[in-house]
Amino acid sequence: MFKLFKILFLSLLPLFVCAQTPERDHTELSYKKLSNLYFDNENNPKKQIIYTNAYMARAIKENNNIQKARANYQMALLYYKSDKNKAISYLDSVIKYSKDSKDKFFPAAAYCEKADFLKKQFKFKEAMDNYKLAEKIALQTNIDYYYVVRDYIGITKSEDLGEYDEALEIYKECYNYYKTKDYRTDKYANDFQEIIFGIADCYKSLQNTDSTTYYNTLGFKESTITNNISLKYIFILNEGANQVLKKNYHTALDSINKALPQMIKYNDIGNTLAAYFYLGKAYDGIGRKELAVKNYRKVDSIYSNTKEITSEFIEGYPYLITYYKNIGDKENQLKYISKYMFIDSVLQKNYRNLNKLIKSEYDVPRLMSEKESLIESLKKNNLRSFWGIGVLILIILSVSTFGFYQFQLKKIYRSRFEQIMDESMTKKSEENIPNITNDSKNIILKNDDIGISDELIKEILEKLEEFEKQKKYLKSDITIQSLSSLFQTNSKYLSKIVNNYRSKTFIQYINDLRIEYAIENLKNDSKLRKYTIQALALEFGFNSAESFSAAFFKKSGIKPTYFIKQINNSFN
Repeated sequence: MFKLFKILFLSLLPLFVCAQTPERDHTELSYKKLSNLYFDNENNPKKQIIYTNAYMARAIKENNNIQKARANYQMALLYYKSDKNKAISYLDSVIKYSKDSKDKFFPAAAYCEKADFLKKQFKFKEAMDNYKLAEKIALQTNIDYYYVVRDYIGITKSEDLGEYDEALEIYKECYNYYKTKDYRTDKYANDFQEIIFGIADCYKSLQNTDSTTYYNTLGFKESTITNNISLKYIFILNEGANQVLKKNYHTALDSINKALPQMIKYNDIGNTLAAYFYLGKAYDGIGRKELAVKNYRKVDSIYSNTKEITSEFIEGYPYLITYYKNIGDKENQLKYISKYMFIDSVLQKNYRNLNKLIKSEYDVPRLMSEKESLIESLKKNNLRSFWGIGVLILIILSVSTFGFYQFQLKKIYRSRFEQIMDESMTKKSEENIPNITNDSKNIILKNDDIGISDELIKEILEKLEEFEKQKKYLKSDITIQSLSSLFQTNSKYLSKIVNNYRSKTFIQYINDLRIEYAIENLKNDSKLRKYTIQALALEFGFNSAESFSAAFFKKSGIKPTYFIKQINNSFN
């Protein structure tokens, strides 16, 4: 996570001077000047090729193999994004010309760059082979660069292979080396701080949150002293993610929101995605589901643009699937199931048995089944929509019947209102009759075998009765997961018992309890009847006026506005 991108340019001469005007015979220019011109024209590939060809021509003329290697290295950098196979071919030439040269950086740097290209092609074994070759050479020619290579190996093991314990050993080895150096100087500061980050990130992956905080704090201190702004905010972001794991959600939000603008400023797409992902987890932790969904959708948006995501950040897709399923948004539910399954197939192909993508709750067969059901349901809905348009045309053409329909509708609404009032009176009368057998211990079990022991069913039913008596269903953030946790059981058992003994889905069960409570209170409290629908929704445990109105209508057959109007008319 939060991969620290390194550009291997250690071998290609020191700092570059201002751009210069090309001369007619470029081969007469020095290697240093040609290299300067190459890097001063990084937005002009055609000129870069001209200067690199001149560099190569001079090297061939002088039969200077190490300079031939550097010319090929410049060509490899040109094809870094556009053609990785071509870049690897040039790097092979670098290795060929610099082999046995005892140069401080070549061919070690070429092996490292080649490994990086192979990683992008998900050829991890080949990548590690090249890192090991670089490591072996650097140990003999440049001990500082040896620890840079060790860092690359640590990154690969932690971020690509999930071998966190092995990566941690490598990072600590590098950490001890840099501690013997002037680690706050320009030569070592950035490498040292990246090693600190690697240690912190490994501890976070291993769920060792206290050690993660220690190294994030150390990294923040060191990057502040050396004015390394980009790394400073990466440590802030990483600690924000760590605070999510500690369930200190408000602290996490503060840290991540500080870091995110800097990630965007530096166009750090990987860490921007990470920031949105952990914002989603933090907002979910404090019950702000809409904000969690908003941030998980931003993760998806970045993935859609870059086509790059790791298994660490896919957890938002099951969350989106469940969220849209719960609110009945089949289109978005299908959309995110399809994306989730596609990402899984890509990761399975690229990482094979390395990734642990699909969780038990969302295994592939279940997702495929759910996807097919949704497609079929949406087809039926489209068919209904087609017939609905036809009916609408008939209604428009039959204006005379519309008035009659309205009249009948009013009668139906009035009838439903009176039915609600009668049921309410009957329920109140029954509550006033003493019932000496009304004991939760006398719960009668059904004969149906639902795969749960009778003792556990009784226990959960007793807890449900207490839950209803205490009116805990009025909490707006109640979910089947949170109630299962409160009851010390799992969500599947609770769902089965509610389905079997309340003859409802869990969401319908909660909504019906709220609506029954709302009807009684609206009938008896004139002050409540003056509230807006939005205020009433919040009063009775709903998050929006729309969800309250929909649940009220589903339960009673009339809208809450009509019910309140009729109640007020009854008292006038």
